[in-house]
Amino acid sequence: MLKIMKYTLSDLLRSRWGLLYLGFFLLLTLSLLWLSGDVSKVVISLMNVVLILCPLIAVMFGVMYFYNSREFTELLLAQPIRRSDIFWGQYLGLALSLSISLLLGVGLPFLLYGLFGSTEIWNFFVLITTGVFLSFIFSGLAFYIALRNDNRIRGFGLAILVWLFFAVIYDGIFLLSLILLRDYPLEYYSMVATMFNPIDLSRILILLKLDISALMGYTGAVFRKFLGTGLGTALAFTALLLWVVLPAWSIRRLALRKDF
Repeated sequence: MLKIMKYTLSDLLRSRWGLLYLGFFLLLTLSLLWLSGDVSKVVISLMNVVLILCPLIAVMFGVMYFYNSREFTELLLAQPIRRSDIFWGQYLGLALSLSISLLLGVGLPFLLYGLFGSTEIWNFFVLITTGVFLSFIFSGLAFYIALRNDNRIRGFGLAILVWLFFAVIYDGIFLLSLILLRDYPLEYYSMVATMFNPIDLSRILILLKLDISALMGYTGAVFRKFLGTGLGTALAFTALLLWVVLPAWSIRRLALRKDF
């Protein structure tokens, strides 16, 4: 598994799309730091980009890589190698390549700007951590979708639909449910519903760390009461970790019984 992961990681880091992904974040972060000069404001600006772009790139790049490397995968399947090692190696290589591009693209400009001497270092750490989690989560979802669908058009369509659901549609359904249930206590319902969307959960963690949860009104007060504590933050990151584990476990389960 480690050899396949290293090969996939090396291949993707040198690919045109990997370099483009790295260059985009590098230029964007440098531009924001140069124009603003305020690390806190730059973190807020990058939050919106990371929460939308990282899942989109991960799910689309994951599906594209799986379909393009299908012949190589079939060659590996003909060798005395466990199926779980093949697909986990490819999945980890993809997720790590996206995470490394994000870390370098966002991290290098902040280091040049003197991040370690700034009080915003922990805000930056939360931003990067959630971005890495989202890269792993949606890469896993992409591989699972591609494994389930041999038809490329259907696979790409479902990948876009999954990203659209978590990025846009889920929020609309969530807000509609809050309106319909406004006569009932919604504190615990809001907390549980947020755990089922990794993008929303990541957004709330960053907002709480930036201490601007007051902009969220009563809902922000509820989230701060729970997620603002050390235990709440640990539970939130545990929920994100479960979002990483479940797709990875589903990939293994499906790979063992799929007929190629």
